Amino acid sequence: MNEKYELILRAQQRDWNQMALRLVLLVPVIVACFYYVGLMDEKRLLEGVPAISGLIIESLPPDFTEVRHWIKPLLDTLAMSVAGTAIAVVFSLPLGLLSARNTSPHPFVYIVSRAVLNGLRSVPELIMGIIFVAAVGFGSLPGVLALGLHSVGMVGKFFAEATEHVSREPVEAVKAVGGRPIQVILHGVLPQILSQVADVSIYRWEYNFRASTVMGMVGAGGIGFELIGALRLMQYREVSAILIVILLMVTLVDSFGAFLRRRFQ
Repeated sequence: MNEKYELILRAQQRDWNQMALRLVLLVPVIVACFYYVGLMDEKRLLEGVPAISGLIIESLPPDFTEVRHWIKPLLDTLAMSVAGTAIAVVFSLPLGLLSARNTSPHPFVYIVSRAVLNGLRSVPELIMGIIFVAAVGFGSLPGVLALGLHSVGMVGKFFAEATEHVSREPVEAVKAVGGRPIQVILHGVLPQILSQVADVSIYRWEYNFRASTVMGMVGAGGIGFELIGALRLMQYREVSAILIVILLMVTLVDSFGAFLRRRFQ
């Protein structure tokens, strides 16, 4: 027994030594990045403190006189996040299955599907928002399209990874009784990943609500449009009020998302 414990302790010590070595190699890289982006420039940082302090003072107290006019933009933002997430889930599930090695029908399909997901994921939703505003005009539609397509790249990646890690036993059982490929997916794969699909979808909806506030800044509607308008007019008290409203809505959305995750467990 003592020899067994010694082996376990040695293995743990070896793991700790490897982790310490990785940290020793990583810390200089992080410090170099801090220096490169200016985080080590104390003079520049200290010079910015008075400007930030003045901005905070100008933002107080928050001005909620226009709060009634923010109700529709908030509803637009909420609708954009829901619609964009729905688009993402609808397209991500088949793309995720095609991008998983164990469910893709052919290596070429696997490569193409992965390339599509990588392409959608590599373009930020803000850039997509600008493109779709130029294509279909101002409003919530370009915001929904941008959030939806960018989310396809992210959510599809999670779905593919979850599919590749499913247990083989249920899949082999469906194949053993003569199940066709679609039946293998329906009865052997999907039941194993449905809870993860629900979790990822809810997390993405929470993210999309926060991202949809940014979409308004490029003309895609929502509360972000009101925020950028107040910023351009330098109405900082109104800006602080809008930020508080956004914070409250984000808190509500996160709380509701946590409730939904508990229901799907």
